[in-house]
Amino acid sequence: MTQDLILVESQDGVATVTLNRPSARNALSRPLLRQLRETFARLGSDDSVGVVILTGADPAFCAGLDLKELSASSELLDGVEGPDRHGGPAPRDDRPAPQQASASGSPWEPLGKPLIGAVNGAAITGGLELALNCDFLIASERAVFADTHARVGIMPGWGLSVLLPERVGFTMARRMSFTGDFVDARRALECGLVTEVVPHDQLLDRAQALAATIAANHRPAVLELHRSYRRIEAEINGAALDIEADLSRRWRQSGGADEIANRVPGVIARGRTQAATVRS
Repeated sequence: MTQDLILVESQDGVATVTLNRPSARNALSRPLLRQLRETFARLGSDDSVGVVILTGADPAFCAGLDLKELSASSELLDGVEGPDRHGGPAPRDDRPAPQQASASGSPWEPLGKPLIGAVNGAAITGGLELALNCDFLIASERAVFADTHARVGIMPGWGLSVLLPERVGFTMARRMSFTGDFVDARRALECGLVTEVVPHDQLLDRAQALAATIAANHRPAVLELHRSYRRIEAEINGAALDIEADLSRRWRQSGGADEIANRVPGVIARGRTQAATVRS
């Protein structure tokens, strides 16, 4: 039987979306990312849903791009290199691609509704970018965060170099990106990456309670406020996202992402060791 890569539960105006590749730490394969985008598109047009929660099946939130798939074929990067934010895919990719990044420079087309990230474990690189594209985050005490783009040898294309310094400040963002070091939940709270840390077994209950509070408000007003925040953010960040998209595209075209396969085993081993150390 084919595994459902995305699980959705809806109740009282709140939809909980769960990344469901636990054996691969919810790494972003082409099928998973395609299903996630399709799910968000459906929820965005569902008037019965006012708030969405994004989480992962334990033990991880999302380990980022599937490095095994990526090392076998760099095509997985087609959806994370810089898109043309002014109305189309990146110039180098003129074919229909389920992995193609949205025109907004985010992992999915705009949802149009509040999106809460409930980070239950590791949120690494592409997984960190998924989290950063949520409106706000709460975290389990088991959560860890890292930007390992530089370890793998790829560039962000979903807004990390813009959104991460917005959350944690420029110097902390640079430290995370240049070192690739892991940040635990306590430090993530201190630097503003997450808004709250709760015991692991209370994470979803807390996320759903927050979502219920939002859903109980005047929905048209909530959606208009959300639209306002997102439009202002787009106005402020537009040129910066263009820079990230251009640099990501140039990196790919220059061959900077070559030989990923040679680096993958070391990246995985180093990440597992450091995640265990941070949590201990």
